[in-house]
Amino acid sequence: MNTVKPEITYRALVARKKGADGTSLSVENLITKDLPDHDVLVRVHYSSLNYKDALSASGNPGVTKNYPHTPGVDAAGVVEHSRDDRFKKGDEVIVTSYDLGQNTPGGFGEYIAFPGDWIVPLPKGLTLKESMIAGTAGFTAAYGVKKIVDQGISPADGNVLVTGATGGVGSIAVALLSDLGYNVIAVTGKKDEHAFLKELGAVEVVDRENITKVKDHPLLGSRWIAAIDTVGGSMLDSVLPQTAHNGVVACCGNVLGGKLETSIYPFILRGVGLMGVDSGICLMEDRIEIWDKLAGLWKLKDSKKLHREVNLDELPEEIEKILNGNQVGRVLVTLLD
Repeated sequence: MNTVKPEITYRALVARKKGADGTSLSVENLITKDLPDHDVLVRVHYSSLNYKDALSASGNPGVTKNYPHTPGVDAAGVVEHSRDDRFKKGDEVIVTSYDLGQNTPGGFGEYIAFPGDWIVPLPKGLTLKESMIAGTAGFTAAYGVKKIVDQGISPADGNVLVTGATGGVGSIAVALLSDLGYNVIAVTGKKDEHAFLKELGAVEVVDRENITKVKDHPLLGSRWIAAIDTVGGSMLDSVLPQTAHNGVVACCGNVLGGKLETSIYPFILRGVGLMGVDSGICLMEDRIEIWDKLAGLWKLKDSKKLHREVNLDELPEEIEKILNGNQVGRVLVTLLD
């Protein structure tokens, strides 16, 4: 087996420190020999933009410690070189989460190097492009849906709430739940995007204040049987006491804060379950199961509604949008010539 990685010049979006707190972004030519000495080298075809990528690109030390750095927690492509016997040149693979794009150069470069243990072989029924329209956001949404389904909650049991519904995770959760036959209530603060959410399948779109501006009481009227909360903070505080008996709330975000202020009563008087979605570090067996679902029974029926496609040169503007809360749906990043 050839243990020497090929030396290839490639393009990547690079974040460099600028001043005390900021960064500058530019597309640069790099060489694969400077990538980490991991077992698998992949030619990236597609990536996608996530909020964590924007944090890394803007210098957030909780995500990325050392710069210059190439963000991108998602990548799908073809194996170029492997010292791992499980993979060979030409294999189509998905890599999301772990340390990719955080402190390991990520999917906003045409080549990435990483351990074989991070790889999910591309499942049958899914193209590389489709896998990145989903990406970490779609994987997270599907994992949240799995938490609900695994508790035996069916479409006949009541409405399902999705908060932060115009975001990457939220928009795919709305579409996926709708495809599976659930009545979805979509929550957003973007009044101009109600039509977008209806097009994805939401039966009702409500302003976020309709959820959060409720009386301070440990239990409120039951409005939904389940929820996927993508924002945390005061939203999650308000979602729990309005969840019906034996309902489930899957939590996967903290845009509104990481602190939960609630009472015990939704749990002990209604049997509500609060379940975390650990998409970044979940077990590989769970990771493969969810990707198989997204390639099969849970494959999105019309992913064209969910995404826009950009190239590396257009990424800085998209990163600025997501940091300012102006991004809607998914941003697919193509790294093909």
